[in-house]
Amino acid sequence: MRGPFQNLRDRLMPPVPGAIRDEFTILRARRVESQAPTMYLMLLATTPTAAWAGSADLNWMIKYGMPALLAVLCVLGLIENIISRRRSLSLRRARLMVKKTASVSGWVGVMCSSWAVLNWLASPPEAHASFAMIIAMGSLATAYCLSAVRFTAILNLVIGVVPISALMLTSGRPAEVAAATSLILATMILVRFIMQGHTMLIDLLQLQHQTRDLAHTDPLTGLANRRALDERIAPLLRKGDEAAPFKLVLLDLDGFKPVNDRYGHAFGDKLLCGVADRLREAVGDGGLVVRQGGDEFAVLIPAHSPLHGSAVADRLLIALVRPHMIEGVPVQVGASVGGAHSPADGTDADALFDFADRALYQAKHTARTARRAEAQPEPDTALRA
Repeated sequence: MRGPFQNLRDRLMPPVPGAIRDEFTILRARRVESQAPTMYLMLLATTPTAAWAGSADLNWMIKYGMPALLAVLCVLGLIENIISRRRSLSLRRARLMVKKTASVSGWVGVMCSSWAVLNWLASPPEAHASFAMIIAMGSLATAYCLSAVRFTAILNLVIGVVPISALMLTSGRPAEVAAATSLILATMILVRFIMQGHTMLIDLLQLQHQTRDLAHTDPLTGLANRRALDERIAPLLRKGDEAAPFKLVLLDLDGFKPVNDRYGHAFGDKLLCGVADRLREAVGDGGLVVRQGGDEFAVLIPAHSPLHGSAVADRLLIALVRPHMIEGVPVQVGASVGGAHSPADGTDADALFDFADRALYQAKHTARTARRAEAQPEPDTALRA
């Protein structure tokens, strides 16, 4: 059961749609990987001046130790980034990268913010502005570099800006209050920019997902199309001798053209949709049903499918036995089926399609011969006539 906090969080920071979640994770990990060097170099460049500007009244471990530790972390981060770019970015590594970025940047932000607050408290009022500027610019720049990871960027802003802004607002000095107000407004603008960038990235991925679906979907029946079938077969054959066996079944409707000619194309389209529904129901999650074009369909049964060891052709033909009710008219169409098994009937896509197509043609030829034999009268009947 969802609580009020969960509902509020979803309204303020809507979750990423499940259909694009993996792609979104990989994309933002790549952006972090490309923007991280800028962040590390920026922080590395500010550490000498930060150490120099530290309050003389502070312990040397705080005055010099924190900037030195930050410099070491930045150098290690740059080295890790260089090594990481040489490796392929898997989904698992992308998730780890996003989590690690959030954790490391958060602790670095706490360290920098603590350094600025301690220096503020130990320094005379005229030196306060320098520490506020150092931490503010560092937090804003870090959040910008990490803007692809929404939560991490906003967390760094909160850690870096809120403590120093609170000190400035409560100092009672007009200049510091005005500076804090400007800093808070700049932070709010950057948060808005981060949120809009996050939304635009999701919209872009959703548009790409929809475009890809349209490119791989038959617009009439909603089934996958030939392009989708080719892309599903390719990785199954790519493993060579280690490839798991699979089945390819081609199906061609019998008697569809007379129906289309008699009742019209709109009627025929409804019949094709009905056939597609029957095939989809017969195969279920056990394979991929494809409309190749016209009244030609295909079914791909992978090795892990529960249908792999069954008579798929019989299953498909049985699904089409019942008449279709189209606009109140009962219509019955049959089908001819041809199948191919990989790798026994072919080791590449062309060979498999050719084998299945020849089997389909043979089945159709056999069915026509049988129909002609049934249509011819018996010899004694012909004599009596």
